[in-house]
Amino acid sequence: MFIKIKNNVLFRNYGTFGYLTDTRNYGYEYAINDNLRIGDKIVSQSGAIFLSVVGRSPRTLSDLVKEISELYPGTNIEILKTDARDFFRVLEQDGFLVSGNTIQECIDKDTGFSYKHLNLRSVGKNNTSSIQRSGKSTQDFFKEYFEVEYVLTNIHVEITSRCNERCVHCYIPHENKNDDIEPAVFYDILGQCKDMKLLHLTLSGGEPMMHKHFCDFLKSCREHDLSVNVLSNLTVLNDSIIDELKKNPLLGVQVSLYSMDHMVHDSITKMKGSFIKTINGILKLIKNDIPLQISCPIMSENKYHYDDVKKWAEGYNLHVGDDFVIIAQYNHATDNIKGRLAVNEVKEVMRHIVTGNNQYLENLARDANEKQMTDPEDIVCSVCNSSICITEKGNVYPCAGWQDYVVGNIKKDSLKEIWETSEKIRYLRGLRKKDFPQCIQCPDKQFCTMCMVRNANEHPQGDPLSVNKYFCSIARVNGEIFMEHKKQLEESPRI
Repeated sequence: MFIKIKNNVLFRNYGTFGYLTDTRNYGYEYAINDNLRIGDKIVSQSGAIFLSVVGRSPRTLSDLVKEISELYPGTNIEILKTDARDFFRVLEQDGFLVSGNTIQECIDKDTGFSYKHLNLRSVGKNNTSSIQRSGKSTQDFFKEYFEVEYVLTNIHVEITSRCNERCVHCYIPHENKNDDIEPAVFYDILGQCKDMKLLHLTLSGGEPMMHKHFCDFLKSCREHDLSVNVLSNLTVLNDSIIDELKKNPLLGVQVSLYSMDHMVHDSITKMKGSFIKTINGILKLIKNDIPLQISCPIMSENKYHYDDVKKWAEGYNLHVGDDFVIIAQYNHATDNIKGRLAVNEVKEVMRHIVTGNNQYLENLARDANEKQMTDPEDIVCSVCNSSICITEKGNVYPCAGWQDYVVGNIKKDSLKEIWETSEKIRYLRGLRKKDFPQCIQCPDKQFCTMCMVRNANEHPQGDPLSVNKYFCSIARVNGEIFMEHKKQLEESPRI
């Protein structure tokens, strides 16, 4: 019998326990694939040792047991083989491993991601019907098993600030888009990620594919067994990049598409011909079964076009994320938010989105119910609690948009030192929702997502505690729309 870990599964050995996840905390949503998700699992110290010998290439049970026996000298080999077989069988039933009588059978059973599968609503049901998915996040798991409260699990690395587009809403000032990360610095970051057992890394820019070492960076991420998200406009996508993207089963790509009208899209990117290049890039990724998600920020320039993007994407089973969260530039300039929707425009768009979209309303209701349970001692967001951002110059920030709040520099101190000792990080971690009393007392709090970077970037002095009133108005609109449709549902005749 041959055994291997699934290509879309991450395993980390933390010594006293092991952790398995199918990257659901880091991957993107697709139109029809909920059953492809497996979830998380904690295994014991001995289970972690057993798993440490299993890789992505099929190996025989006998070879695995032989290697395990070297870690348990004096143990009866037959007992060890029985224990290993039973343990691996449970993990296979849970969806984390696959087995086969031959190497090829083992490989064939690990089907992985395919757009063809997304057309079948039954995909994955046979493999996951007995699985109970946990609602916990990775951080929730770690808080139960680590003695430390803040575990860095994912980082965002902007490998270049250079970009061939000049998007009107970009939070990076255009005059600052001129540097690439040094390869030695990037590889050092990956080495530190491995030492700290990070799970996930986001590569972005600028336009990350403009970095001449982009393919080498991707390859190194794969060799370090990191889940990777790439944020790109796909306009410089080429065959070499596609080949490397295809090799990483732990990878997803996010691209912005603003309209199906090339003139509208290009007017936002300020790059003539960008629409057709982005569309061609999307179609190439689909053809090569590379997981993809489209982002469609809604602003005044495309408020009548986002629906066309959604309809087009549905034809390829692509998920489209849309929102109104256009944040000011990190130097506190606000020219880039001139196209941000006015409150009455948001209400108009929201009414259109929710019409006939019960799933949207259900999600809003679920989120509102969770937020009603908010405790004043809850953290504000995940920045500096589980994630952090590094830019091409080595500066470390709480998150990608918050670049005037430098918490350290990777060229001067290690990632571990910055994560554990930075006074600025400690300050942010010490903040709680009670530090925003107007938010805690707000009647619309269950329809709002508190965000410090949108406060800081729009405030002249970068104060994260100065609540941005625009987003208070958006929360109120969310609440009004939700209550309107809830009332309609309650008053509609039951059949």
